[in-house]
Amino acid sequence: MQSVPRLHVLAGRRWVAGLSVQEVLGRLVSIQGLSVRGAKLEPRGLVVQVRPRQRKPRCGVCGRPSPGYDTNPERLWRHLAVGQTILWLHYTPRRVRCREHGVRVERVPWAAHDSSFTHAFEELVAWQAQRLDKSSICRLLGINWRTVGTIIQRVVEERLSNSRLEGLQIIGVDELAWSAGHKYVSLVVDHLRSRVVWVAEGKSEQTLDSFFDELGGERTKELTHATMDLSAAFSKAVNKRAPHVRKTFDRFHVQKLANEALDTVRRQEMRRLAGSQEGQALKQSRWALLKNPWNLTVRQEEKLSELKKSNQTLYRAYLLKESLARGMDYVQPKRAAEHLDKWCQWASHSKLEPFVRLAKTIKRHKDGIVAYVETGLSNGVVEGINNKIRAIIRRAYGFRSLKALMAMILLCCGGMEFTPPLPVAA
Repeated sequence: MQSVPRLHVLAGRRWVAGLSVQEVLGRLVSIQGLSVRGAKLEPRGLVVQVRPRQRKPRCGVCGRPSPGYDTNPERLWRHLAVGQTILWLHYTPRRVRCREHGVRVERVPWAAHDSSFTHAFEELVAWQAQRLDKSSICRLLGINWRTVGTIIQRVVEERLSNSRLEGLQIIGVDELAWSAGHKYVSLVVDHLRSRVVWVAEGKSEQTLDSFFDELGGERTKELTHATMDLSAAFSKAVNKRAPHVRKTFDRFHVQKLANEALDTVRRQEMRRLAGSQEGQALKQSRWALLKNPWNLTVRQEEKLSELKKSNQTLYRAYLLKESLARGMDYVQPKRAAEHLDKWCQWASHSKLEPFVRLAKTIKRHKDGIVAYVETGLSNGVVEGINNKIRAIIRRAYGFRSLKALMAMILLCCGGMEFTPPLPVAA
């Protein structure tokens, strides 16, 4: 009988025998639930022959023990690398007859069903995808660009748990344009944990309805607040599906509408006074009108002083914009509500059509604006996550597939944590 080859190991200052090749290979592979049978060097790397320790095969889909059916051809699974040598796991998988899923390939402890990569390798890819672009991952690991996307989608599908919707109390809702041609995705963010919990295509009322369908009635009752922009679609969905939730519209979106109304008045005045001396005075006035008073330069302050004398219409629009901003500074909700009522009355009689329309919008959403003053909740967390997603889209030079984008959003912004394979200290 041929003896098992042994390796010499350094103990103290002397080399002693006692470590078998199987033990060395098992340490290199470092996967629970398999036994190493042998190995051979090939041009592609070190091919390690393995087999599961469990004797009775299990269904690759559900993991239920099932009777054997036949065997599949030999297969290789890509594992991690040792230095510049790639480890491959070699095994001839059995097929089983599952009473629920029919004839399926057996489950192996080192890889997911229908995957050609080990769990450890996919963990490494997912960890790198949270930090690097796909091209860099391809160069580091020597895999295809499309393969990276497939691994990301599979890992996200495995890690995405319905428990992410548990304990939601304060949510933020927003939409994001991800491609040209008015292509949008809607996001639902958990304010308390600062992570995306749900993403879907579109930005309509029906889109948010599907979120509440998945959330369910019991978990919907636990919601207390929802921050959002002044989108009518999202507001209708919340009113219909969760009428008890306090909608909050933060000052960023309110002041954005005021700035847009002011800029519309400025452009109207520019067209009305084109070619006149009064029209020349309006040039280079945009940022003097839109900036906060404490951020104005000396030249911009002078420009505002000129506008106060030369164009009362535009200066009145500027005062309306600043008055609305001051109303959002109140700490007491009652005083903020009173200020908004007076502001809407002023804007409605200002004879400035953009501000007349804005006054109607403020009246419709007054309760949500006052809720911002009362609670201090804003959509800042959602906007920050949106900026991160935009950076991901730019880093990837866009996405062709919406499914790939949604998987990347959940991977990078969904609170998923991955541990790269690290050396174990002796």
